[in-house]
Amino acid sequence: MPRITPHQEQQGFLTIAQNTADVDYLKLAYVQALSIKLTMPTSRYAVLVDHATMAQVTEQHRKVFDYVVAIDNDTAANETWKLSNEWQVFDLTPFKETIKLESDILFTRSITHWWSAFRLRNIVLSLNCRDYRGQLKVDQYYRKVFVDNDLPNVYNGLMYFRYTKKSTDFFRLAKQIYQNWDHVSKHILKNCRDPNPTTDVVYALATKILGVEHCTLPGLDYINFVHMKPAINAWPDKPWSQQVIAELNLPMIRIANTNQYHPIHYHDKTWITDAIVEEYEHEFFR
Repeated sequence: MPRITPHQEQQGFLTIAQNTADVDYLKLAYVQALSIKLTMPTSRYAVLVDHATMAQVTEQHRKVFDYVVAIDNDTAANETWKLSNEWQVFDLTPFKETIKLESDILFTRSITHWWSAFRLRNIVLSLNCRDYRGQLKVDQYYRKVFVDNDLPNVYNGLMYFRYTKKSTDFFRLAKQIYQNWDHVSKHILKNCRDPNPTTDVVYALATKILGVEHCTLPGLDYINFVHMKPAINAWPDKPWSQQVIAELNLPMIRIANTNQYHPIHYHDKTWITDAIVEEYEHEFFR
C-alpha cells in the first residue's frame, strides 16, 4: 500500500469508518469500495479510521482499499455517533481532489463524468436528494432545523472538494462550528435541539456563511443521491428493507421493481448482510 501523504494523488473517493458498538462501518466502507471498483474500475479509494478500527483492517480489506489512513487526533473517541472528526477529511485525504462519501452509499453505475462538473467549484455539496423512483425531494420531515433557520438543503453524504484555500476556509469554519457547538446550537441556530453537532447541519451553516453560490451547483440537479429514509419515499416510519424488496444484479440494485441509477444512500445499516458482502466479493474477485 502506498505511503500516505495528504494530497499526494490527483483524485479519488474517501469515507470515514469508525466502528461503534452497534455498527461495523468498516464493513460498510468495504462494500462501498467494491461498488466503486465495479462501476469505476480505475478509481482510487481511501478510508479514514481510528486506531481501534485500524486494528480490524484485514488483508482482504487492503485488496480493495487503496489507502487506509489513521485518524491520530481522534476528537470523536468518546462519542456514540462519531461525527466530530468530519472536518479532518480535508487534512487527511490522500487526494488533491476528493469525492467524500458517507459509508452507507453504494454505486450502481459510473459517475466519472461528474468530476468535470465538480471542478466548477472548489467545494460542492449535494443539493436535495431523490426518492427511490428518482424524483427530486426537498426533505422537510427530518430537517426541521433547516426549515427554521433557512439553511440550504445540502448533504455531506456525497460531496467534492479540492486542495485550495477556499476549501481550507470551509473546513476551518466547520471545525470552529464543531468545537463551539454549545454556543452555536443555543445562540446562533433557532429551535436546535441537537446536543451534538451533525455534519449536515454544520456544513449547511458553513455553506450559508460562505455563500451557497460558492458551495453548490444548483443548475446541475443530478449531483445528489437516492435517500432511503422512509418519509422521503412516502413509507411508514420503519426500515425500508422491511417494506419493499431489493434485488441485486450487481452492480445494479433494483428497489421495489425500480432500477437505481443514482448513488443509493441506503441508510439502514442492517441491510448490508454477510450475504450481500459475499455477492459483491464474488462479482469483484471472479
